Amino acid sequence: MHAHITALVSAALAEDAPWGDITSENLVPASAGLSAQLVAREPGVFSGVDLLRTAFELVDPSLEVELYTEDGARFAAGETLAAIHGSARAILRAERIALNFVQRTSAIATTTSRYVDAIAGTKARIVDTRKTTPGLRLIERQAVRNGGGFNHRTTLSDAVMVKDNHLASLLAAGIGVTEALIQLRQKLPHTTHIEVEVDRLDQIDAVLEAGVDTIMLDNFSLADLEKGVAHIGGRALVEASGGVNLDTVAAIAATGVDIISVGALTHSIKALDLGLDVV
Repeated sequence: MHAHITALVSAALAEDAPWGDITSENLVPASAGLSAQLVAREPGVFSGVDLLRTAFELVDPSLEVELYTEDGARFAAGETLAAIHGSARAILRAERIALNFVQRTSAIATTTSRYVDAIAGTKARIVDTRKTTPGLRLIERQAVRNGGGFNHRTTLSDAVMVKDNHLASLLAAGIGVTEALIQLRQKLPHTTHIEVEVDRLDQIDAVLEAGVDTIMLDNFSLADLEKGVAHIGGRALVEASGGVNLDTVAAIAATGVDIISVGALTHSIKALDLGLDVV
């Protein structure tokens, strides 16, 4: 993970100042020092300690970065989360990249924590999806974990997920769903998890007969979610997906599902308001 963060931050710094910071380098004396604090303008859950530290240290390893928080820690509006001391040019050079990263990752952690809080007392767990920012998946998924959530499959290579379009292609080819899933299992290592998405109650039996690990009930009503959970009866994990938001997630969890996947954790995030104040 550290190597990935270094590569990611290095690329962002190069993108931001391909030929240097012409403002600071021509305006601010090379000998000028600065102290700045990362301050929360709104409450949240922090994520991105390594991103923050790496952004400043890659610009100037002599910068002193003091962290007053940790990944997964909740904070209040007005709270000081970190302090940076050293070269003014270096701090100004790294400032925007550091903020861009931690504002996004902390927003994901904060949003995830709200979903987790909303289903407290149920057996369900909140998980993310592959609807992540290209290139940022690993840090966005870390942010989900920092917020108390869990990760779904990280890539297409990690686990089998048979979606509605897969099933439609089988039916178009005249291939039975149960038979195809059994044959699929025979081709895979015994450790590979198989999940199948259904969008109607009458599709469940054919999937159950194949002995899959998880059945995703996609865009089901609350009543049908309850029926689906009862019908599956513990023979597979049950995942609910579609129509999930902070207003609906508690009722979805109360149906007895094991997993609730929420694309909005990563694809509909508004950056958290964090600022770097000179002191």
